Amino acid sequence: MHQLIEDYALIGDEQTAALVGRDGSVDWLCLPRFDSAACFARLLGDEENGHWRIAPKGVDGVCTRRAYRPGTLVLDTEWETDEGAIRVTDLMPQRDVAPDLVRIIEGVRGRVTVRSTLRLRFDYGSIMPWMRRSDGHRVAVAGPDSVWLRTVPAVHTWGEDFGTHSEFTVEEGESVAFVLTWHPSHEPRPAIIDPHEALRASVADWQAWSDRCRYQGPHRDTVLRSLITLKALTYAPTGGIVAAATTSLPEQLGGVRNWDYRYCWLRDSTLTLGALLSAGYVEEAEAWRNWLLRAVAGDPADLQIMYGLAGERRLPEFELPWLSGFAGSTPVRIGNGAVDQVQLDVYGEVMDSLWLARRSGLSGRPHIWSLQRALMEFLSTAWREPDEGLWEVRGGRRHFVHSKVMVWVAVDRAVRTLEERPDLEGDLEGWRALREEVHREVCEKGFDPARNTFTQSYGSAELDASLLLIPRVGFLPPDDPRVIGTVDAIRRDLDHQGLVLRYSAGTTDVDGLPGDEGAFLVCSFWLADALHLTGRTEEAKELFERLIGLVNDVGLLSEEYDPVARRQLGNFPQAFSHIGLVSTALALFGEEEAG
Repeated sequence: MHQLIEDYALIGDEQTAALVGRDGSVDWLCLPRFDSAACFARLLGDEENGHWRIAPKGVDGVCTRRAYRPGTLVLDTEWETDEGAIRVTDLMPQRDVAPDLVRIIEGVRGRVTVRSTLRLRFDYGSIMPWMRRSDGHRVAVAGPDSVWLRTVPAVHTWGEDFGTHSEFTVEEGESVAFVLTWHPSHEPRPAIIDPHEALRASVADWQAWSDRCRYQGPHRDTVLRSLITLKALTYAPTGGIVAAATTSLPEQLGGVRNWDYRYCWLRDSTLTLGALLSAGYVEEAEAWRNWLLRAVAGDPADLQIMYGLAGERRLPEFELPWLSGFAGSTPVRIGNGAVDQVQLDVYGEVMDSLWLARRSGLSGRPHIWSLQRALMEFLSTAWREPDEGLWEVRGGRRHFVHSKVMVWVAVDRAVRTLEERPDLEGDLEGWRALREEVHREVCEKGFDPARNTFTQSYGSAELDASLLLIPRVGFLPPDDPRVIGTVDAIRRDLDHQGLVLRYSAGTTDVDGLPGDEGAFLVCSFWLADALHLTGRTEEAKELFERLIGLVNDVGLLSEEYDPVARRQLGNFPQAFSHIGLVSTALALFGEEEAG
């Protein structure tokens, strides 16, 4: 039986990540990268698709308690039994070459018998490896993959039911460590690490990183946990940040809204950059900016909405029919067909990110402005075309209002850059005229005067939570009656028990998909921001308090939340949700903190 999405905790090494359940089972792990095939895929299938459980023998349920060590991504899971108590510490130390998963079992009280059950299944649970012994290791090999398992001190392991099992006892003060290491099967044995030294180094490194956080306002621990999660979702070699560590966790249980989020979206760029810079993480912000520059280099007409971890452009979408899906939600998808969509808003997000980076003093690059000029040249005519919009709808292209607003943002940032930097070349007067033209068209075609609200697309009666960003990006001032009317309309018509839907998925054909979905968490944070900007700060704080109450026991959020079933939905943990949490905290409490 599947756990809830929020029953999982995240560990990782800034190149990949694992999900550990409250029952002590690692149910998801892709090696060696976030977007590699999983060797533990129980999350989207069953035990035979790969998992690794460590728990007291005879205990089938969940742990007594668990928590991250403060300021780290090191997870402690504690079990109380009639015989005594143990602590299992899970981590993935930052790698030199090979990725390692370290699991340390310590005796806390009494004498406890512990059981380890390891089932490795490569290629998303479809390939059973050949197991052998070598140099004190258990070695699993299939095709290009090999995994080496060892214990410190050595404990007996045996094969049974196509798994690798161990059983041992620990008394108070004793410990047994497991180290699981992946490496290419054609290479010699990977380097051996000391699991206890890896633990000490990981705790020290994470705490040193967390100490750099500038935010000292209310709910600091929750904000810091979100920042740690963003760091964990960063692919360190390139600086790219994946949208989530998972694929195909459903937006509706039993439905088809299951997507692969292990890639880097341009839509996250400005909000991510702003959150990192405001919290004091300049190096991470610069790495993300540099990833962005490499990814979008080339013909502006070929700008994609998402890229791979290193900026790869081809992310073909296909399905895995042997996996039953989380809670029976199929299909399980790998890759993302939305990569081929046209979304005009990404031009605004890229231009806004580079504007913010320049204003924040990030180191310059000589080619940045020439890239921005090329984007503007393309956008000057392309902006008139319909697109698939921010939400990657599969119901056909439309003139989405948010897309046109972000076109205005792109032009506005180009104009303001030239006004501040007259030494740069550009068509200042032409861009000013274009900015005015886009603004006028949006206000004429994207606004419903009868209801005093902007709409999802030109001529549509549908609303869209992305319109909450209009005052934030500066398209109209917060006190403009059209802004206040839009905020109030969204709050009324897209309300889902006090949270915000991104649009009315169940009653419109805009996204071309059957079924409904939960409340989109980042949209609820956007509502809090909009309430604050329009002078309703106390209401904004009340909403923020409710939203941070939705994090799971270790501070993590998925993409969506179902307030009726009171459970998280969608891929997990979701960068966009955590970016929203950090940004809203900074908006609501940053001034108080400064004061």
